[in-house]
Amino acid sequence: MPASNKVLLVDDDQALLETYQELLRQLPSRPEIQTASSGAKALARLETEPFRLLICDLRMPKMDGLQVLTIVRRRFPKVRTVALTSVQDEQFRSRIYALGVDLFWSKPGNDQEVRLFLECLESLLGAEDDVGFRGVQSKSLMDLVQSECLSQSSSLLRITNGALTGKIWIQDGEVVDAAAGDLVGVEAFRRIFAWRGGGFETLPAEPGQLRRITQSYHGLLLDSAQAMDEAATPAGQEALRDSEAGPLRTLAAIPELSFGLVLEPGAARPKVIGELLNPDGLTVWTRETLAAFGTLGDQLQAGRVIRIEGNTPNNRQTLFSAGQTQVCIGWRSGTSAGRIKELTEFAISLWAC
Repeated sequence: MPASNKVLLVDDDQALLETYQELLRQLPSRPEIQTASSGAKALARLETEPFRLLICDLRMPKMDGLQVLTIVRRRFPKVRTVALTSVQDEQFRSRIYALGVDLFWSKPGNDQEVRLFLECLESLLGAEDDVGFRGVQSKSLMDLVQSECLSQSSSLLRITNGALTGKIWIQDGEVVDAAAGDLVGVEAFRRIFAWRGGGFETLPAEPGQLRRITQSYHGLLLDSAQAMDEAATPAGQEALRDSEAGPLRTLAAIPELSFGLVLEPGAARPKVIGELLNPDGLTVWTRETLAAFGTLGDQLQAGRVIRIEGNTPNNRQTLFSAGQTQVCIGWRSGTSAGRIKELTEFAISLWAC
């Protein structure tokens, strides 16, 4: 059976393993479900068989779920991951998502929660080339917001994109506020709107949320889409070399960018934005630096390296990995540290899916 239809369920409680096996048999895709009673057994299974999805309880003896997920994200980046827990803690949730986990889910306690849980799992089992937000379905953000607003819903959409987190508040079918990093309101919504994919949860409404967005959701979506189109300016396109449309074009349109170097898996040559005197040398340095820091993170059990920043005599540089793609960005002189952090988070989001 292909990896696209195989699930590995990890929990030290045999009764819970059996319960979740029965739940997962309700999935429309009818996946093959295998189980492991410990983190060590799960990793051994992953070494010998391809899996599409790993569902892991966080509280286990010896090797806990956090350690398992950290290792899996590093050694098996194509495996999609779900963390199961009974812990209701926002900081803990953020820590889990910072590892690159696809879905953090409190163990379902009623029929509605079970239904939503199964819908999310079915989406995660989707085709390898799915583009969109992994949640109830593989959709665009526009689809998600329109669906909530057309049904006159009141809800909170929590959207994750790797280490990035955003929130969109909807009240009686209208978007009333958004938050992403230090941004709120319309600017935060546009930041989230720029993300190509990720995961999302529909949470209960928060009626007391301050209203910072006053325009209709129709206008908000239209303006956000127009802002994204304008980001791909002619100047940005001229700076783009040897690349296709998509993340590179958007990256090239950032005014503060001095250069960009993108190393895609299997590609013979890097893709370059801007002027680089020695792209081959920078390619070697980028690969070696990310590999060294990745190894150090594993040795210290500190989790996945999200990004690396440093100064050179000419500019400030940022390195990060997005899946198997490695990116090095040089920023123009005078760009503030806060602005670099903001733009780096945006750049990382361009490759998230």
